[in-house]
Amino acid sequence: MTALSLDNPVFAAYLVASALMVLKVMGQGWMTVHRMMKVSAGFASPEDLRKGPINRVPDPSQIEVNEYVDRSRRMHRNDLENIPAFWAAGLLFVTVDPALWLAQLLMYGFVVARLAHFWAYATERSHELRATFYTIGSVIVIYMAGHVLWAALV
Repeated sequence: MTALSLDNPVFAAYLVASALMVLKVMGQGWMTVHRMMKVSAGFASPEDLRKGPINRVPDPSQIEVNEYVDRSRRMHRNDLENIPAFWAAGLLFVTVDPALWLAQLLMYGFVVARLAHFWAYATERSHELRATFYTIGSVIVIYMAGHVLWAALV
């Protein structure tokens, strides 16, 4: 059995967790667009003020920071800062043949931590709660990378 095969249950767990995180990243982008369209504000660039089928009545205030839209944009940026590290560390982790229970705990734990982070951010919970979920996900990625280093160097 090769590590990067659907015959490998660790790789299958990685694929499920990674696909869920792809959907999370892409969904967050769409959430930002939805919020911009809903409030007709929070646009990102000056050219967004050009009249068109979607923006029929452009107004310079549309490119000012809008907290409702910007909150989603910050969540998206946070995903883009954290999820790619999971993709890289997780794939490397698969190649060192970890125990299935450990791989599932870490990979699905990362997914749950990112979804909990999203919930905390979207519902304006305390920074401490949001940071707790970030920390859980971060420690998981750091552990996987360390595990890979250990396996490669020992």
